[in-house]
Amino acid sequence: MDATHLHLLLNHFPIIGTVLGVGVMIYGYITSSDQVKKAALWTWFVMALIAIPVFLTGEPAEESVEGIAGVSEALIEEHEEAAELAIWLMEALGLLSLVTLVLSKTKDSLSKPLVLVSTVLGLVVFGAMARTGYLGGQIRHTEIRSGVAAINAGGEANGAGEAEAEEDGD
Repeated sequence: MDATHLHLLLNHFPIIGTVLGVGVMIYGYITSSDQVKKAALWTWFVMALIAIPVFLTGEPAEESVEGIAGVSEALIEEHEEAAELAIWLMEALGLLSLVTLVLSKTKDSLSKPLVLVSTVLGLVVFGAMARTGYLGGQIRHTEIRSGVAAINAGGEANGAGEAEAEEDGD
């Protein structure tokens, strides 16, 4: 397994794991369960750890697709910029989650507001991760490109130019 394969395999975890953590945290609030809230914090911490190899394998993945026809450097750059923001936010959430878990054992009164801050940050991180994943998907999945992204990739909007080019070639 090379870095590109690892990137493609792991990149879904921080997106899905972050929103799963948000759902678990909301359930923890509904049920007033500190144990459920701690499970959400642990989920975010683990997702922050998984996000590190995802980010680190991004550059090798870029190098493996740069020369492929239909791959847009502009889309890659947009994905890379989104990933840089998302990794910082994800790591902040992971660190905040770990700090909150430690404080819940020693200073429970301080950990309660941090749980709320973690929840809000979890929503922000999910948005950043989902956007990054969406932009990454556009690099190779022409069927989800639209408008400017499709035109920047060298084709007409929604890939219409590709079908016409194939018909002309027959």
